[in-house]
Amino acid sequence: MPQTIEHLPNGLTLRQDDRFFKLGQDSVLLSAFAKPRRNAKVLDLGCGTGALALLIYRPDLRITGLEIQEGALGLFRQSIADNGVDMAALHGDLRRIRALLPHGSMDYVICNPPYFDRNAGKSAPDPEKRTARQDVSCTVEDVAVASSFVLHTGGKAAFVFRPERLWTLLEALSRVRLVPKRLRFVHQNALASPSAVLAECRKGGSAEGLVVEPPLLVESEEYNRIYGK
Repeated sequence: MPQTIEHLPNGLTLRQDDRFFKLGQDSVLLSAFAKPRRNAKVLDLGCGTGALALLIYRPDLRITGLEIQEGALGLFRQSIADNGVDMAALHGDLRRIRALLPHGSMDYVICNPPYFDRNAGKSAPDPEKRTARQDVSCTVEDVAVASSFVLHTGGKAAFVFRPERLWTLLEALSRVRLVPKRLRFVHQNALASPSAVLAECRKGGSAEGLVVEPPLLVESEEYNRIYGK
């Protein structure tokens, strides 16, 4: 399968091919929304070809990408080599997280989880893309459990999701002590309904103090800055 090279807003490059979902708006916006502290250990859960991990890259972060699809992970490893950055690419099933990573070993989790229920009628055209976008190989609950397991108390996780399934995400997170602390909705413009929601959670602590940030408008200078325009 012919590979293509995508130039990311932060100057890094991403290898892609048509078997796997390519770089999309959601990963770019999530990378701008996520705020890992300095020197944090970061896990990109279900990293695919590594777009989100590469987008969030800073030299001080210790980033690991976990992915079940060997082909996607191979592309991520090639991108790591292309860019000369220090990251780890780990093959494995997030549903088996206890056998893959130590409990409480991460400071921050980033994840673009499967948006659609497997029975929702929105089916990707091939198995690799169904794995990435429908909860066939894992559910939102699986993502929440894996995130909570690897985070220490006080650690944080950031997700991008569909607004119509926001309660599904928040309910799953609440069961494993991941408390929402920041929400931001993405709109095409001020008159449009939201097309995505960005959520940051903290493991443990009070349910008080949720901040709903001003909407992120696609038709805005801020959006252009995120893309380096």
